[in-house]
Amino acid sequence: MIAQPLIAAGDAEEVGHATGWGSELPIVPHPSELILSLVFFAIVYYVMKKYVVPRLEAVYAERTAEIEGGIEKAAQAQAEAAAALDEYQSQLAEARAEAGRIREEARTQGAQIVAEMREQAQAEAARIVASAQQQVAAERQQAVVQLRSDVGALATDLASRIVGESLQDSARQSRVIDRFLDELEQAETAPTSGRVS
Repeated sequence: MIAQPLIAAGDAEEVGHATGWGSELPIVPHPSELILSLVFFAIVYYVMKKYVVPRLEAVYAERTAEIEGGIEKAAQAQAEAAAALDEYQSQLAEARAEAGRIREEARTQGAQIVAEMREQAQAEAARIVASAQQQVAAERQQAVVQLRSDVGALATDLASRIVGESLQDSARQSRVIDRFLDELEQAETAPTSGRVS
């Protein structure tokens, strides 16, 4: 430990009387300390005013501009997002309307195609039925002709055996066949008309 000189209470009074600043005003600083403090304060104030405060104000202005710019950018981005959302919703509504229209057109076209196919099927069925009827009529006519010739040949054969004379003459044979078939038709229609009445 460093030894400090002890000053007696009487010695302190002598020091205070020597400087003119006594123990009567212990709180008030010595005038030299006061002047030195004011000089240092003036130097610090000058340095702060000249160099530190302008730099702080510049930084403050930059930060304020950045914050205001950020707020403006955020507001602009929010406005753009709202516009994009509105555009998206309008496009979505248009797409839904378009999809509904396309569905309706497809439904209409489907119904039209079904109707056309039904008409074509009915026309094809009618054509097939008409063709079948024509074919049946042709086959019936062919069967009638074949039957006439077969019946005629049999009738001629039978008639020539019954009559005992030859019916090989074609004109005579044709007359006999026609007469026989006419009699057969009359015989068939007579009982039928008799049954109806």
